Amino acid sequence: MISAAVVAAAMGFVPSAALAAEAPAGHARGVSAGTASSKGRSADGSQKAEAAVKAAAEQGAAFHSPANRSVRTSAKGAQAAASVTDNPGLGVDLSARGISTYGIKLTSFVYTSVATPITVDIDWGDGKTDSDMVTDSDFVETTHVYSELGTRTVTVTVKDLRNNVTATNSVEVTTVGTKFTPHAPTRLLDTRDGTGAAGAGAVAPYGTTRVKVGGNSGIPAGVTAVALNLTATNTAAGGHITAYPAGTDRPITSNVNFVAGQTVPNMTIVPVGADGYVELANRSSGTVDLIADVTGYFTRAVASGYTSLDPYRVVDSREGLGTAAGQVPGQSTFAVPIAGHAGVPYQGVTAVALNVTVTNPSNSGHLTVFPGGQQAPSTSNVNFTAGQTVANSVIVPVGPDGKINIRNGSWSGADVVVDVVGYYSPGSKAAYLPVTPTRLYDTRDWGLALPGQDYEHLGLGAHDLSIKGYVLNTTVTNTEGDGHLTVSPDPNTMSQYDKGTAVRPTPPNSSNLNWTKGATVPNLVQASTGKNGVIDFWNRSWQPTDLVVDMFGLYDEL
Repeated sequence: MISAAVVAAAMGFVPSAALAAEAPAGHARGVSAGTASSKGRSADGSQKAEAAVKAAAEQGAAFHSPANRSVRTSAKGAQAAASVTDNPGLGVDLSARGISTYGIKLTSFVYTSVATPITVDIDWGDGKTDSDMVTDSDFVETTHVYSELGTRTVTVTVKDLRNNVTATNSVEVTTVGTKFTPHAPTRLLDTRDGTGAAGAGAVAPYGTTRVKVGGNSGIPAGVTAVALNLTATNTAAGGHITAYPAGTDRPITSNVNFVAGQTVPNMTIVPVGADGYVELANRSSGTVDLIADVTGYFTRAVASGYTSLDPYRVVDSREGLGTAAGQVPGQSTFAVPIAGHAGVPYQGVTAVALNVTVTNPSNSGHLTVFPGGQQAPSTSNVNFTAGQTVANSVIVPVGPDGKINIRNGSWSGADVVVDVVGYYSPGSKAAYLPVTPTRLYDTRDWGLALPGQDYEHLGLGAHDLSIKGYVLNTTVTNTEGDGHLTVSPDPNTMSQYDKGTAVRPTPPNSSNLNWTKGATVPNLVQASTGKNGVIDFWNRSWQPTDLVVDMFGLYDEL
């Protein structure tokens, strides 16, 4: 039989180092899902993403200062008495709301007793100003993009040029974007022993448990989102877990999928409810134990922004890349230099976003990823059984030595593969905007699975190139063969796809999730939008699979 690698090379593919199955005899390449035939599906996903982003910004706090707070001054600059008859109704009502991570939209409604030229001068509180003019009671809408997140006082002064009377009002505004603060890997919830719960005990069928985030384990109150590694174990029946902010309706999305008897982890970045809690819903007919480990959180304050990178492999024990050649021994730890490697800067990096894969394990166990220079915590990032290949997204603080550590918690050896997909640093501009979990794409809705060795493109950031990355949960289901999924930026533009001039991309040498025939597998993906705002989802199997893409947030520079 011809090997998958040979066939792939002949067809122009660059197979990932992770686990492509043998090509079945007589396999023929199908119609590419990345052609104009998928234009409707790509446009539908893009429209849903835009709607989710707009809704997230609009759901942020509204800021208002009514006109009766306006302070009037006379021509001489002294506060005008109530008996002043020259334009006694002059005032300005201020309403503001966030429209992007750094952007604010201000509506200034000018009230006047007489039709007269009135200047409207806006001081944004950051040294920048804007001006406009009205001739009667009217509103002025103005947008502004701050250079940094935070709270500022916006002051608007309206001046009646004819009567030489002014009125001034101010309103405090806060940008809706958030930045990341790394947190030492810490267990916030373990229903097996009652950690973080009312008592020990599995979550009931179709039941819900809560995770306290704000005000817990040194995490401040008021956090907007949290990076959690969720693990489902002791699963009595097949199903999935949905994580969502407390006090909101449960979405239709999923974070962890499992079958009976399985232990499955998955990274998630989930918004935090106003009360500081995250809800975890067990969507199965059996009980399940849940574990939640935190590695960082997001706040509307100056902290670390995000820089997306094209996936870059830094460790592959199978070939001696980034560690000694050969399986990582059981109960052992190895260090990975991160600062100054794979596009990560030498200085200033606080945390790194990874995709970590374990393969060829000879026994059950788990991997723990933690900062260099520290002891291994009692948390886990990837859980596996003998012979299983499992990938999981990981966000981990970088140690003072510029390294991270990876520990094989099994008693036997396993191969480890690590791909870098981005990093956090104070110098990184992109801020995070969490959104209500939204399903962007589901091949089952279209009745057409993603063909083997083919891809789907979604122009999620093509409408706004300031968007540098998306936080997505990708799930494969109805898998007809073994394989893995690769998510990467597309070198083509949406215009090239629309015109039919797009060139078939080459998938990178990385993987985001791995599966065996018949399995349903999810994984978080921090997907870079690249230069053109188009993201590719590659089915690196020789057989079709259904693909589901859920959106949880995005990183934006404006």
